[in-house]
Amino acid sequence: MIYTIARTNIYENFQSALAQMLWVAVFILLAFFALCAQSPNIATTDENTLIIEQPQGEIYSFGKNVIVRGNAKGVLVFGGDAVIEGAVDGDVAAIGGSIIQKETASITGDVIIFGGAYRPESKTPLRSPEKETIVFAVFEEDFRNLAQNPAQLFSPNFSLGFLAQRVLLLLFWFVISLVLTTIAPGAVSRAVARFQLSALKIFAFGSLGFVALVAAVMSSLSYLPNYVYTIVVLMAFTLLLLSFVFGRVALQVSVGKQIQKRFLPENKHSETLALLLGAFVWTVLLSIPYLWIFALIVLTAASLGLVLTARSANSWQKT
Repeated sequence: MIYTIARTNIYENFQSALAQMLWVAVFILLAFFALCAQSPNIATTDENTLIIEQPQGEIYSFGKNVIVRGNAKGVLVFGGDAVIEGAVDGDVAAIGGSIIQKETASITGDVIIFGGAYRPESKTPLRSPEKETIVFAVFEEDFRNLAQNPAQLFSPNFSLGFLAQRVLLLLFWFVISLVLTTIAPGAVSRAVARFQLSALKIFAFGSLGFVALVAAVMSSLSYLPNYVYTIVVLMAFTLLLLSFVFGRVALQVSVGKQIQKRFLPENKHSETLALLLGAFVWTVLLSIPYLWIFALIVLTAASLGLVLTARSANSWQKT
């Protein structure tokens, strides 16, 4: 079974802060694998290609194309193509590259591709019929560039394209703030009040909640069936996504009101202006090299904490 998701205009218009957070997680994980993995009998045809003649165990590659000969238990390539000429008993995954299966090669497990394509040379490739092929055709060049120059993740190059992207993000979060404060003004106001009264408590709750969420996902991977694990991952992702949107809007409102209170006369205060100022401040913080990582951590933890400490309107008023 093949699942393919093509690139859309949404990804071309803006890249959300959530995507940046996922990139950081993927980068750290794969960098760890790349440093720890050891594969014998490695030959180099050029600076960008590795040939592994007799692999033992699983193969991890970072920023290079890999040609796998012989038998391997699994293959993971980040920022390059995986060329399978032998046999792989497990899964083959490529992030920012394609998977090429030669005519006589066999893959027992799943084929998973982010930002690339699956190109078997045979019309009937040697695959287990019950296994799946999942292809996400997005961010191919982005992942390749990230693997070639990891420092750009922490310190992106300033350009007109980067500036245009920040402006689009600013407008995007300003519109999201307007919509959310219009639909649920009470929930946003209570979240702002909670954050101003006990910011450290909310940050602590969010940090612990994030750790617990990651632990639950990892535990489900080890002990639960695949379909249950998939549901757990989707639920965790949905919780993080919704909490991030709600929390960022609340923090934007809080920052915008504080700026108005300190620098503008009371007769100049405006809810719309507060939303715009808050969106501008957080967009700038998330665009500063290296600093954006810490800003993103604080924003994510605070957002999850605001959701975990949320109460109904009546209980909040009674308190």
